[in-house]
Amino acid sequence: MRISAFSDVCLRVMMLLAAPTDLGLTTARVIAEQVGTPYNHVSKAVIRLRELGLVEVVRGRSGGVRLSAQGRQATVGWLLRRLDTRTDVAACETPHGPCPLLAGCGLRSALGRAREAFYAELDPLVIASLPHGSLAGPVLVGLTTRPR
Repeated sequence: MRISAFSDVCLRVMMLLAAPTDLGLTTARVIAEQVGTPYNHVSKAVIRLRELGLVEVVRGRSGGVRLSAQGRQATVGWLLRRLDTRTDVAACETPHGPCPLLAGCGLRSALGRAREAFYAELDPLVIASLPHGSLAGPVLVGLTTRPR
C-alpha cells in the first residue's frame, strides 16, 4: 500500500512538531526547510492538520504552529484514514465506462479490507512517539533559529 504525497507531508509536519524541542512555535517556512518540502505544500498540510484539530496556529509576527493536545495523541492509522480521499482502492473503470466484471467481482471489497488492515496495523503508532533524539537531531539543528 502506498500513501499519498500529501499524507507523507502531513506526517512529516506532525513528526517534526512532535520532536523534542523547547521552541514552542515553529513557522511553516521553517518546517518546509526542515522536511525538504515546498512551502506551499507544507502550508496546505498545516491547514488540513488544523482542520483536524491536530495543530494550533498562532497568527502574527511571533506566530507559528505547534501540536495540539489531540495532535500529541493522534495515531498514524487515524490520520491516514482522514487524509485518504479515495473512495475505492481500485477505480473499477475502463475508458468505455464501468468495468464489465464489476457485478461479480470480489477484488474491490478485498482491496478495501486490505486497506483497512494497513491502517489498523498503524493504529497503535502514536505520531508524537515516532521522532527519537538521534533521528530528529540533524533535522532539528535548523530549528534553533527563526528567520525574521
